[in-house]
Amino acid sequence: MGSNKHILLAVSGGIAAYKSAELVRVMRKSGAEVRVVMTQAATQFVSPLTFQALSGHPVHTDILNAEAEHAMDHISLARWADAMIIAPATANTIAKCSLGMADDLLSTLYLAAKCAVYMAPSMNQAMWHHPATQENIARLLSHGVTLIGPEAGEQACGETGLGRMSDPIIICEQVLAESSMLLNGLKVLISAGPTREPLDPVRYITNRSSGKMGYALAKAALQAGAQVTLVTGPVSLAVPNGVEAVKVETAAQMYQAVLARASDHDIYIGAAAVADYSPGDVQPEKIKKNQLQTTVILNKTQDILADVALLKVRPFTVGFAAETENLEGYALGKLNAKNLDMIAANWVGQSSQGGFDSDQNALQLFWKGGQKTLPMVDKHYLAKQLIEVIAERWDEKNTA
Repeated sequence: MGSNKHILLAVSGGIAAYKSAELVRVMRKSGAEVRVVMTQAATQFVSPLTFQALSGHPVHTDILNAEAEHAMDHISLARWADAMIIAPATANTIAKCSLGMADDLLSTLYLAAKCAVYMAPSMNQAMWHHPATQENIARLLSHGVTLIGPEAGEQACGETGLGRMSDPIIICEQVLAESSMLLNGLKVLISAGPTREPLDPVRYITNRSSGKMGYALAKAALQAGAQVTLVTGPVSLAVPNGVEAVKVETAAQMYQAVLARASDHDIYIGAAAVADYSPGDVQPEKIKKNQLQTTVILNKTQDILADVALLKVRPFTVGFAAETENLEGYALGKLNAKNLDMIAANWVGQSSQGGFDSDQNALQLFWKGGQKTLPMVDKHYLAKQLIEVIAERWDEKNTA
């Protein structure tokens, strides 16, 4: 799978550095050529000699190397690599890269790299959840970085939670699978985020959807070779480079944008949390608080998923179902009632369940005659898993 791929592995100073040695081994076993960069802190955890023996190449630790061409390893290595993996990516390394610092070989390589960049975070669970780390992660995602993990579990410090570096095999599979182009040549339409249904010029009805899952799916589909159009409600996320974005606010606007484009696409993924009801009487001026009670008449909005599935020339249609109870029952009911090709169902309502406004999620997939469980994981990795299943189901339907 990784035949002739040039992989640049950057190891920063965390206890999970021992896993990176195994990552070199599985990468090479998969056919990739691996070169290793280490920070000075990383050399305190694992000897450079270990990585040299496993990779078959000298390990690079300094920005300036008298033996390198022009004495600049950060340029020659960056141009050599087909992909760069920072594993483990500590909180310090994540912060430096997100801010564009370049005070060692690893951070300088990050700025010089023109290839795909992956990071496998590893840190204490409290450090991972700290707002500063999450802000740094958001900046890296806007740069186009792909996160792999972190995973939840027992940590070296004795605490338990999210922050463990992903298994080397998972990292290897995700990085090398990029070359498979599962959706190569296909056109994928994705709707993401919430809608806003106005009550007056100031207030609106909405929901807790952050758009993270839909945006992750757009990036994953793009990396799988698809031409991607993203119809997005109002979110605070950067549109992935290479994705065509159509920005809307209301359910009616999203309906029009999706239905106008659906027949021209091979696959439609309805990941948006579209309002089921919209105020029937939108006030032209701000509603004043001069009554103890008020009544708002709500009208049912048009069903985007169902109407896409009814098109004469219809795409492979994938719906989402966010539920607080009877997950399988409601999901199967929606699958059949709306004549969908697949539905991705997830629990919402509690932070431990992922879903709305969370960086993690788990999905239960259903289609006619089958199902599959995708366990709790970072939404960017989950999106890649879902795209793989969609590609398999699309291929089976269109080659039957």
